[in-house]
Amino acid sequence: MKKRSTHLLDYDRAGLEALFLHLGEQRFRASQAMKWIYGEREMNLDAFSNFSKTLREKLKAVFTLDVPELVSEQKSVDGTIKWLLKVDEVNAVEVVYIPEKNRGTLCVSSQVGCSLNCTFCATGAQGFNRHLTTAEIIAQVWVAAKQLDHHPVKNRRITNIVMMGMGEPLANYSNVLPALNIMRDDFGFGFANRRVTVSTAGMVSKIDQLNLDADVSLAISLHSPFDDLRDKLVPLNKKYNIETLLASCRRFIKDKKKARITWEYTLIDGVNDQPEHARALTKLLSKIPSKINLIPFNPFPGTLFKQSKPENIERFKEICMKAGYITTVRKTRGDDIAAACGQLAGEFMDRTRRSGQVNKLALELV
Repeated sequence: MKKRSTHLLDYDRAGLEALFLHLGEQRFRASQAMKWIYGEREMNLDAFSNFSKTLREKLKAVFTLDVPELVSEQKSVDGTIKWLLKVDEVNAVEVVYIPEKNRGTLCVSSQVGCSLNCTFCATGAQGFNRHLTTAEIIAQVWVAAKQLDHHPVKNRRITNIVMMGMGEPLANYSNVLPALNIMRDDFGFGFANRRVTVSTAGMVSKIDQLNLDADVSLAISLHSPFDDLRDKLVPLNKKYNIETLLASCRRFIKDKKKARITWEYTLIDGVNDQPEHARALTKLLSKIPSKINLIPFNPFPGTLFKQSKPENIERFKEICMKAGYITTVRKTRGDDIAAACGQLAGEFMDRTRRSGQVNKLALELV
């Protein structure tokens, strides 16, 4: 049995209801607490005016209610904001807000570092320390929302959540799932199901579990239509090859009206950006409702890879679009503050001893 947490942000509504029942209180206390925490952005239990003093003191004696320390805030010339949050004495993670005309997307981290070691990703190159708790995941949304409440530019708000920051979300499933519940709960942040996206490198068993547990959007970090190349770019492919991954995506999308899988494809110069890659990709996805998100590779210190040439990116996009797929090229946002896709590194102690090592697989590809 999972040990009961002492941090209130670790509980979704069902968890809080069970908690208050355990304390001899009524279930509705859970929704009241969530209104204060997420609706009012209040972390002081003494401010919970519809709780008796006895209940407030009981909670304060046992439970923690706070968020990680905000170490820094960096603002890009394009409006992107990156926050560095200290989660313990030696580790900090990054969360990024990307404003657009009609929406604001928050990119949330799920691990301190990443355990998957994808060769084109700054986070993976830095190694891995630990999973984030549910409290540390949902606190990123809370801090970002709180900061945006006081932003000098009006209408800066979060409309979409993408679990695409540091880490592999499905590798930290037990902590990510309650956070997804809080994001979508009317008494939490109230995001529509389709506006919460979980991105995975292809953890097939957890994709199937997610399909049962949470009605959210799914994005697959693919990056190659060929197993031999994807083995090198995304080592997880050696465990779950492309066909196994595609089968899980078919199961995920089945019976979901108007839903599509988003395929994330980072374009790396001379590695995976040729017409044969594009044609193979469109053939691969032929029976899956899909949209393709092409991501020009964002360089980071120490990498041997280069961003695809603009003409190759455009050619790749045209091939996908002619095949009938909604295809977008992700704008490079926040690269001046290292907040672009694949650039998040945070500050943490790598217990895998992977950081600082030259990636031999990358050497084989350039």
